[in-house]
Amino acid sequence: MNIKKLLSLALVAALPLLSSAQQKANWQNLDLKTDTIFGISTEKAYKELLKGKKSTPVLVAVLDGGVDLNHEDLKRVIWTNKKEVAGNGLDDDKNGYIDDVHGWNFLGGKTGSVEFETLELTRLVRRDNARFAGVTASTVAGKDKVDYEAFVNNRTELEKQLGTAKSDLEGITGFKHYLDLVVKKIGKENPTAADFTAFKATTKQEEGIKAAVLGILSEMDFKTFYKTQIEAGVKQLTEQVKYNLNIDYDPRSIVGDNPNDSKERFYGNNDIKGPDALHGSHVSGIIGADRTNTIGIKGVADNVIIIGVRNTPNGDERDKDVANAIRYAADNGAKVLNMSFGKSYSWDKAVVDEAVKYAVSKDVLLVHAAGNDNNDVDVENNFPTAKYLDGSIASSWLTVGASGPKDDETLKAAFSNYGKTSVDVFAPGVRILSTVPDNNKYIEEDGTSMAAPVVTGLAALIRSYYPKLTAVQVKDIIMKSVVKVNHNVSTMKGADTVSIPFADLCVSGGIVNAYNALKLAATYK
Repeated sequence: MNIKKLLSLALVAALPLLSSAQQKANWQNLDLKTDTIFGISTEKAYKELLKGKKSTPVLVAVLDGGVDLNHEDLKRVIWTNKKEVAGNGLDDDKNGYIDDVHGWNFLGGKTGSVEFETLELTRLVRRDNARFAGVTASTVAGKDKVDYEAFVNNRTELEKQLGTAKSDLEGITGFKHYLDLVVKKIGKENPTAADFTAFKATTKQEEGIKAAVLGILSEMDFKTFYKTQIEAGVKQLTEQVKYNLNIDYDPRSIVGDNPNDSKERFYGNNDIKGPDALHGSHVSGIIGADRTNTIGIKGVADNVIIIGVRNTPNGDERDKDVANAIRYAADNGAKVLNMSFGKSYSWDKAVVDEAVKYAVSKDVLLVHAAGNDNNDVDVENNFPTAKYLDGSIASSWLTVGASGPKDDETLKAAFSNYGKTSVDVFAPGVRILSTVPDNNKYIEEDGTSMAAPVVTGLAALIRSYYPKLTAVQVKDIIMKSVVKVNHNVSTMKGADTVSIPFADLCVSGGIVNAYNALKLAATYK
């Protein structure tokens, strides 16, 4: 059991919490000057620019793992397909999707829905294992040499990731075992730092546990640490080993399609919630949680209709599903698409490119999360991307990094990907409170997955009050109206903490701002 490594992982996971210890509720919508929190000035915009103005509803598609359409803060803004008769088993609107009353689930079939999936890397290795069975570097045909080398590299990478996941799972499971024993000896369900200080360790394992936990408890209480770091860590690593990195795991038969046929369009079911709608519901709340009630939270946009399109499992999404989700949303009138998902490998980028081009032709703005690996995506892949295979760029696409609440060196979220030419803007993505499924709950989440819907909400807000603006114009407005950041921020490069200009993190060099954007939209020619 490597306690130092586990402590390091826990501290890294706690960084977003530490950087926003004094944040305010709804902070993503607050104003830097008025509230001393680096939000996007949404509330200021409503108060000073939008009061008394009329707006038109904007359809926003949430391409994700599912949306809880019955949540108290979402149910008023969920899309209903008026051309479809609920529950009659017929395709009333003749669009190829039976009973798609609130959206569509491309991960579903007659017997249920896919929850866990493999990584794209795992699927690529599985595919090429069959293709190159019995082939070696000395026997591979010349025409297949490049593909074979890619296969060998992918296989090596998969073995490396699986080995690391198994090792980390063994380590954190051991850590949990000894931690549970220490807590039992202390005799309290939620022991404090004082309780651990007073505890007399009798073994090296207990000494290590005591030191590690005392380092954590200065920043969060034990219950929070145990739930968010230990239990969540065991769960995540178990899923990686059992599903994501397991070459023998393949749940696609549930859907009943041909997963290798990227041209296939009509499959799935109408269950937009699916087996795990936490992520998609959280995203939806950030975009458009009901602003007319006095409960819960306030979404960025006050006049949106959310269409749920399920294409993202607990694992990597398939390019086929991404492409079909984009087309489905565009065909049903969505004007902004939120895509809070991503992966390092792509099975069929061409089919996604075609779908993106189709959405662009339909005046759709696509908003994509930059990813959470603290990578420079100018050099590291995070699919899907705005760049097509031919090198051209999607004109109505925004890639979003995540920022924190303080205008200091911690402004860049520790986990956020960045890229001077590949990431367009940054937006709040640290400890964002939003809606989650079942019993009308709300929790805080971190990620560029939370930053992207802030921008999606802003885009929808602009399009609802200025409906004549095109998707390309809305992107231009958002880019030009950022609050520029003229100082350095801290980020990790390898094992080192470095200080770099925020301007080097993204194209715009700033944080999106609703107040500035709406002022610009009012004068936009």
